[in-house]
Amino acid sequence: MNHDRQDVKHPDHSQPKHPESEREKKARKAHADENQDHALEETFPASDPVSPFVPAKAPK
Repeated sequence: MNHDRQDVKHPDHSQPKHPESEREKKARKAHADENQDHALEETFPASDPVSPFVPAKAPK
């Protein structure tokens, strides 16, 4: 699957080949939570100002 499972209007969207078990559902949700946590860590803290540091060119 190359799209979000909630994107029901995607041309490749179809019903799953088998019903999702509780174990698969928990694993899918845990994976989504991990992805969300990682994305949040990458953007935290958004309130930090941009660093004014500009590196100097290395001497030749």
